[in-house]
Amino acid sequence: METLTVRELNRATLARQLLLERADLGAVEAVGRVMGLQAQEPRPPFLALWTRLAGFEADALATAIRDGDVVRATLMRATLHLFTRADYAALRPVLQPGIGDALKVVGARAAGIEPAALATLARGLLADGPRTFDEIRAAIADEHPDLDHRVAGYAVRLNLPLTMVPTDDRWAFPRTARFALTDVDLDDAPPPAGLVRRYLAAFGPAAATDVQRWAGLKGLRFVLEGMKDELVTFKDERGRTLYDLPDAPRPPADADAPPRFLPDFDQMLLAHDDRARVIADAHRPVVVTKNLRVKAVVLVDGFAAGTWSITRKRKDATLTITPFDGLRRGLRKPLTEEGERLLAFAEPEATATKVEFA
Repeated sequence: METLTVRELNRATLARQLLLERADLGAVEAVGRVMGLQAQEPRPPFLALWTRLAGFEADALATAIRDGDVVRATLMRATLHLFTRADYAALRPVLQPGIGDALKVVGARAAGIEPAALATLARGLLADGPRTFDEIRAAIADEHPDLDHRVAGYAVRLNLPLTMVPTDDRWAFPRTARFALTDVDLDDAPPPAGLVRRYLAAFGPAAATDVQRWAGLKGLRFVLEGMKDELVTFKDERGRTLYDLPDAPRPPADADAPPRFLPDFDQMLLAHDDRARVIADAHRPVVVTKNLRVKAVVLVDGFAAGTWSITRKRKDATLTITPFDGLRRGLRKPLTEEGERLLAFAEPEATATKVEFA
């Protein structure tokens, strides 16, 4: 069985995530191609598409969201993502077992909570129109004053197919958004093989543990083994079996990988159990904080080489790049040029911009 090196895995995933070269795609098609975008906060998905698409403008994604072609909702690992409306309807029921199980992480705080009863209560409230979770929690408190109301609200989010209601805010959502009930039937789940195929198209080649970590589901190893006749297999340098779609791109290890700025929470950093294909183990503690925030990173030669952030002071915007180690000679210029283009997109109202290195 052929062994794929870390660099070969890196190039394969970059190609599928539209990070080797910017793609000429519309926003909706791109969101589907990369298998959704992490969306714990409103702005990062816009930056994620900017770094992946040629000529991308924020209004393209904002319009798709406001038209309902792209939705922001709870999906993999019970976190917020942007997905196409069609993919959300197809994938949410498949992912529901893992999403529902996320309530276990709160431990004793979930005492007395009956998710089905709370979902019924919230469904009745939402039948009259979208509500914020402050409103949903208040209604729960009226009916169940002895419960931990924040955990109860979380249980509702995990067990109802809700989407966030967009607004005219700059990044399409306000700080406190309303949620709307959809007609997705969480009990009508198609076989998980379709989910696995979509994952491999966006993030493969991958081991069973990679797929399971991304999806937040157990038992996918048996699904992959049952799909062997339609997949190709490899080994990685650790000896793990990797699965892939036969015709998916697998560029050579020396394929050119230009500098790219990935936003906070980007899925490139979260889609695998073994993340060495994009970030060295030694650098992960710098990027993933104790409160599980995932910092924005800059890719150099396809791998995470440092973090970056944007600060505003009045009308001045500064992008600061903090390398993990020293940068090779000649890298500052292309990173600065790419950073200046990012600043122009992310901070269009700034009258002065600057890229600096920490």
